[in-house]
Amino acid sequence: MAYTRSIKEIITYPPSNLDTFELLSYEWIDNLNFTLNPKEYLDNGEDYIQKAKERFLKAGWYGDGEIELMWIPPFMFQGNGAEELTNGVIIWHVKQIEDGISWILSPIKLPCQTEFD
Repeated sequence: MAYTRSIKEIITYPPSNLDTFELLSYEWIDNLNFTLNPKEYLDNGEDYIQKAKERFLKAGWYGDGEIELMWIPPFMFQGNGAEELTNGVIIWHVKQIEDGISWILSPIKLPCQTEFD
């Protein structure tokens, strides 16, 4: 079987670090077949979810939808000075049920749309 890194090898920061993450909204991320439930992969997943929830609510999220993880592979960052991103990037995501807006927390700046903070 091929080797895959554990999410715990990529998320090596405490929940409080989510306060420093880039906050973005995006219309619309419709394929959620590849999202992961943080509670299934992190020992204290609920602590991370609570911190993400606080950030999203402050930015205008309606509070509906499930906060999940999405992995962006490292090849998506080539040429942007991201040689150290060999594990890729895991972002925190929730899709607002009311209108389909996606809210994202990322440890690095992403080439997306509307920024907050």
